Amino acid sequence: MLQIGDKAPLFEADSTQGPVRLQELIGRKPVVLIFYPKDETPGCTAQLCAVRDSKRQYEDAGAAVFGVNSADVNEHKQFSEHHGLDFPIIVDKDEQIRKLYDVGKILGLFLQQRIVYAIDLKGNIAFAQKGSPSADKILASLR
Repeated sequence: MLQIGDKAPLFEADSTQGPVRLQELIGRKPVVLIFYPKDETPGCTAQLCAVRDSKRQYEDAGAAVFGVNSADVNEHKQFSEHHGLDFPIIVDKDEQIRKLYDVGKILGLFLQQRIVYAIDLKGNIAFAQKGSPSADKILASLR
């Protein structure tokens, strides 16, 4: 797992809302990356719906929020539409982003861990926690 103060690895990837280029966001807005194991599972659905429900908090902080896992774009789009998720979900093809961010595997190495990172305007990790932290806790790291 990356540590607070580490430089956030840059990446480019497709998402449910088009291409995401982290290097284009650094310096413009804080970024929250939510690595989660699998679409349409109870824990992941609850976590991402909580992010959806905290949209105003993220907007007020000027933060860009992204879900991240290795499912394909069609699976992510179905998941997003089913639950009204209005933020992009990144396709981590070949798990390259997961590896860059040192997100481990669970359950016999089949699913990635649940980790949330917040990246500040300088491109450094400002928040890093396993699990499903609240928007308040995540955004406090960016103030």
